[in-house]
Amino acid sequence: MLSLSDLKLGNIISVNNEPYQIVASQHIKVARGGAVVKTKLKNLISGSTLEKTFSGSDNIEEADIARRKANFLYKQGENFAFMDNEDFEQFEFNQDVIGDREKYLKEGQEVDVLTFNAKPVAIDLPTKVTLKVESAPEGVKGNSAGAATKAITLETGLEIRTPMFIKSGDQVIVNTDTGEYVERI
Repeated sequence: MLSLSDLKLGNIISVNNEPYQIVASQHIKVARGGAVVKTKLKNLISGSTLEKTFSGSDNIEEADIARRKANFLYKQGENFAFMDNEDFEQFEFNQDVIGDREKYLKEGQEVDVLTFNAKPVAIDLPTKVTLKVESAPEGVKGNSAGAATKAITLETGLEIRTPMFIKSGDQVIVNTDTGEYVERI
């Protein structure tokens, strides 16, 4: 059983025996009553969303999700192909399941696959990924007084802001949670 304080962004809970990922949560303290948590949940199987409010007396169950390592193989149309690292079984997710995380995926990259009842339902990216800089404008020396940044494009099409010294062909580490530059390799 989970408590209200465990209802945080990204956690996976079970509602009506189906796995739901918390995509938004707001803790609300009611004047003379107990606290409640308003959540927006995404069904990992169907992709539908649900808004639900939990109080302290609710029984909140953690979903029985298993994690397995898999490699991203390729994208074909709206489908993304992956291969399980243990049994080498291949499976696909559509664009709706991957969403914005597509910009952090490159061929051969290892990800965690979340399975529910032995069926893959979602992926979990590593916190940091290494990507190659595809295009970066030249930085002009003396162009600013503070810590200057510029917009660059990475090999996956992701655009981020980096320090001026980053050039095309460099390898950079990007935080997948915030979408921000971390460091150059």
